[in-house]
Amino acid sequence: MILNIIYLPLIGFVLGLSLAAPPGPVNAIIMNESSKSVLHGSSVGAGAMTADFIFLILLYFGRVIIPDWTFKYLYLFGGVVMIYLSISVLRSKMPSKTPKGNYFVGLSMGITNPFQIIWWVTVGLFLIQRMTLLSIGGFFLGLLTWIVLFPYTMNKVGSRYSPLLRIFSFIILIVFAGVMFFYGASSFL
Repeated sequence: MILNIIYLPLIGFVLGLSLAAPPGPVNAIIMNESSKSVLHGSSVGAGAMTADFIFLILLYFGRVIIPDWTFKYLYLFGGVVMIYLSISVLRSKMPSKTPKGNYFVGLSMGITNPFQIIWWVTVGLFLIQRMTLLSIGGFFLGLLTWIVLFPYTMNKVGSRYSPLLRIFSFIILIVFAGVMFFYGASSFL
C-alpha cells in the first residue's frame, strides 16, 4: 500500500512528462513566447494542459472513440494551423500578445493536435483504465512541472539566443506541418 502511494503518482508523473516534454508544436510556441516572459510561455502550456484535462474528462466519462475518418481532416487542419504559427514565430508576430491570448493559442493547439488526440486514445486510455486517481494526479503534476520549468529555462536562455530559438521553433512547426499534411493527404489516397 505504501509503495502504491509513491509508485502510482510517479508513473503518472512520468507519463505527464512523456506527453509534455518531446519537441513539438506546443513546445515550439512555449519556447518562442518564453522569450517575452515566463508567464507568456507558461500560459501556452496551461492552455495545452487544459486540452489534456478535457480529453481526460471525455475519455473517462464517455470513453469517447474518435472515428478514424476524422483524423485525416484533423491532420490537414492541424497542418494549416502549424504553418500559420510557424510563419508567425519567424516574423515574431504571434496571434496573441497577452498571456490570456496565449492560453487560448495553447488550448486550440491542444484540442486540434491529432498527435495529442492519439496519445489520449492510446496511452491516456490506459492511464484512465488501469491507474488510480493518484496516477492521474501525478500525470497533471508532471504537466504542471513542465509548463513552469521549461518556460523558466527558456526565458533565462532565450534572451541571449532568441533569434536561434525562433528559427528552431519555426523549423519544428514546419516539420510537424509537413508530417500532418503527409498523413492527412495519404489517408485520401
